[in-house]
Amino acid sequence: MNDASSGAPPRGGYWGPPDQGLAPAAPAGPAHDEQVAQQTRPMPIVPDVPAGGDLDDHDRGAARLSGPLFRDEMPQEPMPSEPPEPSAPQPRSQRKQQRQKKQAGRDLRAAIGVGVGLGAVIVASLFVVKAVFVGVIAVAVVVGLWELTSRLQERKGIKAPLVPLAVGGAAMVVAGYVRGAEGAWVAMALTALAVLVWRMTEPPDGYLKDVTAGVFAAFYVPFLATFVALMLAAEPDGPQRVLTFLVLTIVSDTGAYAVGWRFGKHKLAPRISPGKTREGLLGAVAFAMGAGALCMQFLIDGGSWWQGLLLGLAVAVSATLGDLGESMIKRDLGIKDMGTLLPGHGGIMDRLDSLLPTAPVVWLLLVLFVGAG
Repeated sequence: MNDASSGAPPRGGYWGPPDQGLAPAAPAGPAHDEQVAQQTRPMPIVPDVPAGGDLDDHDRGAARLSGPLFRDEMPQEPMPSEPPEPSAPQPRSQRKQQRQKKQAGRDLRAAIGVGVGLGAVIVASLFVVKAVFVGVIAVAVVVGLWELTSRLQERKGIKAPLVPLAVGGAAMVVAGYVRGAEGAWVAMALTALAVLVWRMTEPPDGYLKDVTAGVFAAFYVPFLATFVALMLAAEPDGPQRVLTFLVLTIVSDTGAYAVGWRFGKHKLAPRISPGKTREGLLGAVAFAMGAGALCMQFLIDGGSWWQGLLLGLAVAVSATLGDLGESMIKRDLGIKDMGTLLPGHGGIMDRLDSLLPTAPVVWLLLVLFVGAG
């Protein structure tokens, strides 16, 4: 029942709703008071109605908002509901897997399995047939270019031409392995030229941003990956150089994660990557320097442990900068991962982020320490 249709007297002893003329209340008696006492409940205090006049808009709204004014506005009892059925307890293995996902942000089992599988393929191709490993690099480059150009088009509307990038990128890796640094530079120049010409077949709108993104992609992915092929071509310890490069980068990332997860308190670059800490960077430096000393002493011909310390320091810095660089790209694009090809890891580019800028650093330092081979 609403206020306008109620026939019960409101608090204050007047008939009628607040916006009508006020009439004297019905006479009350003991019997009436007892009946009212049984039917009513304590009600909140409302503003007194001035005798002999209507309520203005402000007072009328205040009276309505202050609480129920009539006896028949009783609160409705909630309908009884059946108690929810107790959920079945989750298996212990499932609870442990959920804790791992919550702590690391990814499926650790899938990440470890994929990492071990990739490591086995890389090591087998690296030490069995060098040409197979060159093919592995070329495939990773093409997939990485596809992920990068796809995200650019999806998020920014930038159409970097994939066909000349993929062909030129694979050719760049092969040329670096066969012809050295000179071959890599020539292939890079031809790839950039192919991007410029290929984009001319489409309307001119957006030409500048498309070709700029294409040249950037050619430099960022295949050209930097070519330095891995340059290390592989060194004789007689080419595979050992590549293995050193991979081990130091992985150890650096692992040290950063382990130390940062356990002791990290001070953010390294909160606007770029909130998860990275200064303590994690120190862990990356310590782990990489230790691994570098061992690798240079026992894997590289003519290498020394102190050279490994410097190499490990440089790898920790370059790997961290590479990770931050791709984080900048992903934040600009508004995405978490570049792809979903690798369960627990994201995409190929999410695994190449620290490897790509580290490759030229390791190649250059190894050339300075022990020669080009």
